[in-house]
Amino acid sequence: MKKKIAVYPGTFDPITNGHIDLIERTLRIFDEVIIAIAHNPRKMPLFNIKERIEMITSSTKGLRNIKIETFDGLLVDYAKKKKAQAIIRGLRAVSDFEYEFQMALMNRKLDNKIETVFLMPSEEYSYLTSSIVKEIAAFKGSINGLVPKIVDKKLKEKFK
Repeated sequence: MKKKIAVYPGTFDPITNGHIDLIERTLRIFDEVIIAIAHNPRKMPLFNIKERIEMITSSTKGLRNIKIETFDGLLVDYAKKKKAQAIIRGLRAVSDFEYEFQMALMNRKLDNKIETVFLMPSEEYSYLTSSIVKEIAAFKGSINGLVPKIVDKKLKEKFK
């Protein structure tokens, strides 16, 4: 039987408990999950790639059947190269839907053999974004329970 592989792409700047929630949900459906960190210079990330890999690795230590990689270029090309059957995208609110829907349709047009699977996070993370976490941390607010411990520590270091 063919191994079911999913790619979960994002900038993960930084990884949040919402991301972890989606990774765990994806592992219930797929045999392997590739956490694919996008090189996206337009987003001007707070953390460099090495720091993001370190935080994701530490945050997912107890999870099996995951790989953490980086990619450039088109997501469907990367997914095809990895022999993935699906791209995982999280939908937090209705506001996410239009953009994600457009991307899913374009990815299908580029390669109709790779499906986009939309997952909703637990209710407690439905409002959570990396941008919100960074803003709270920048103003010395508590991000306890929103991010893994290593991320909390790294954000405090960045915003000393």
